[in-house]
Amino acid sequence: MNLQILNPLRWRKSFLALILGGFVFVWFMFIDTYSIWTRIELMQRKEELKAKKERLKQETAQLKQKIENLENDPFLLERIAREEYGMKREGETVYKIKEVD
Repeated sequence: MNLQILNPLRWRKSFLALILGGFVFVWFMFIDTYSIWTRIELMQRKEELKAKKERLKQETAQLKQKIENLENDPFLLERIAREEYGMKREGETVYKIKEVD
């Protein structure tokens, strides 16, 4: 059996460079902490978080508008108090009508 084939010192430099390059590629592609695979996943997560941030900004703006409307419009506040919480004015009688299916 030819033992020189198993000795890495006897291999061609191009073959050794190919093995080293393959190892470095696999390392940076999958194994390293900051691998390309991890970076791709992080970029996707970043885009999802940006979209969620924009959605939450819009929701916050809508809620601020509702708060402003409630602070400035006493009739709206009264309507919500009557409809949502069943409140009534003093001396007023409220009749609730139940729908029969």
